[in-house]
Amino acid sequence: MDTTDPDIEFDAQGLCNHCRGYQEKTSFYLRFGKEAEKQLQKAADEIKARGKNLEYDCLLGLSGGVDSSYAAYYAKKLNLRVLIVHLDNGWNSEISARNIENIVKKLDFGLYTYVIDWEEFRDLQLAFLKASVLDIEMLTDHAILAALLKVSKETGIHDILLGSNMISEAILPKSWRFAKWDSCNIKAIHRQFGQRPLKTFPFYGLYDLLAIQLFKHIRIFNILNYIPYDREQAMKILRLEIQWEYYGKKHHESVFTKFYQSYILPQKFGIDKRMAHFSSLICAGQMTRTQAVEELKKPLYDPLELREDTLYVMKKLGLTQEEFDDYMRRPPCSHLEYPNSQLVYNLLLNLRPLMITIFPGLRTIRI
Repeated sequence: MDTTDPDIEFDAQGLCNHCRGYQEKTSFYLRFGKEAEKQLQKAADEIKARGKNLEYDCLLGLSGGVDSSYAAYYAKKLNLRVLIVHLDNGWNSEISARNIENIVKKLDFGLYTYVIDWEEFRDLQLAFLKASVLDIEMLTDHAILAALLKVSKETGIHDILLGSNMISEAILPKSWRFAKWDSCNIKAIHRQFGQRPLKTFPFYGLYDLLAIQLFKHIRIFNILNYIPYDREQAMKILRLEIQWEYYGKKHHESVFTKFYQSYILPQKFGIDKRMAHFSSLICAGQMTRTQAVEELKKPLYDPLELREDTLYVMKKLGLTQEEFDDYMRRPPCSHLEYPNSQLVYNLLLNLRPLMITIFPGLRTIRI
């Protein structure tokens, strides 16, 4: 990591706040050895007990990427009856689609594909492009959890498993993203720049997340935080046992995510997310700093592949070359320049210690 993150700080030993934060986060979330096994098995037993009268014990959000795929694999090892929930936003790669099909078939899980209305989602993405804000992927990330919560309500399944994890994802500067839960911000940007009414896009807000934990007893469990998760080893196991395929780089199971992370972010916003991804793996002991520096010297895109993907994205979004070039030239605009829920967020963050003493369930919420 470097000063691409404007908030980075280095101590006298040259250690940055991200490395220090990584140690704090992993020491809080990870429990190795026998203690980890006990906690994981206890959680699995509780999930089975709550789901004993249902067709499935839990829901699991699956993209076809390595993290969520390995979470599914591990859920099978725990003998959980899983209903896979996949959000189809229209940007799935062929590889991710095959991975999902193989996981469902070979692990004998159920599948619920939550399909977002493409015209609505396209209109939302175009609105975010016109707004020139950083976190376009906020839309997909928001919809994934919203869809899981909606399916939970429909099915009565109150345990949700996710592949999110501290080992490979603990380092990501706040300046490189925006609050995924902030539906107020999404709606405000769409109100100003969108064209179509949002009739089906799934929403939730910070209040919903708190209410779900406090009153509806829905539990969100990041299963990979309770095992010594090694991404390379996980990919080997998935390839061998599920015929899983790798898609090239982190989060490239989605065509748009690949284009966003490998072209839009570095070209328009000056951000190379590989720096954060590699930093997490270095802290985890799964990559050396020398290896990371060498990888960063490699281009993010093959020129021919970039041209093909650019044409595909423009065509799918209905953009001309001139419109896309105009977007890329526009100066970045902060999400905070549009209505948002950050004041409420900051208030709740300050009240969190007090609220945890009253509602212990809030410990599981990452706000």
